[in-house]
Amino acid sequence: MIPWLAPHQPFPPIDRALDEPNGLLAAGGDLSPNRLLTAYRLGIFPWFADGEPILWWSPDPRMVLFPSELRLSRSLRQTLRRHNYEIRVDTAFADVMRACAAPRPGQQGSWIHPLMIHAYTTLHQMGVAHSVETWRDSRLVGGLYGVAIGRVFFGESMFARVNDASKIAFAHLVRHLQRRHFGMIDCQIRTAHLASLGARDITRTAFSHRLEEWATGPESTGAWTFEHEPWSAT
Repeated sequence: MIPWLAPHQPFPPIDRALDEPNGLLAAGGDLSPNRLLTAYRLGIFPWFADGEPILWWSPDPRMVLFPSELRLSRSLRQTLRRHNYEIRVDTAFADVMRACAAPRPGQQGSWIHPLMIHAYTTLHQMGVAHSVETWRDSRLVGGLYGVAIGRVFFGESMFARVNDASKIAFAHLVRHLQRRHFGMIDCQIRTAHLASLGARDITRTAFSHRLEEWATGPESTGAWTFEHEPWSAT
């Protein structure tokens, strides 16, 4: 059994999360900014389908990417150097979330429903949640969004309408985070897409230790801007 969170009730210790389903920790509570930011600092995130109660998770292992371990294929490097796209940041946050919520092959629905979009748009308005967007011919073709706390970026979701569009946004995000001395990107749960970019699993204990080191600073300082320069050939 998992606890049901009453308003203002703290999360249980993450080591009480279930093994099956992996990481399920609690239900209930709300998606207020304070609750969400507290959750992220503890290594907890919300994930639930429309019509379900709010469910909170802290899986073990945890997929992360350390910025120095970004791995780009030769074809993706060539795409980045061609620069036949435009990267924008924090200009279409809600559009990115809605695109991430769109049905995908083999899926019946999405966990990014209006309640989640409202909650994270509020974080975006606070300067805490950010979107990285790939544009081509003035059209949004890919991107991602997540939450920045201290020197950790908590990735939430990404989408692509053309080949490599989400990977392009991700590569630019990682370069930006390297310049700002971020320690880690939280990818939450293993996917082949993220593993191909260099993300890997670490234990929940190791993840918590890194949060204690890197997620202790302020949430953010407002909207982001990226340096506009050609991608290196190396």
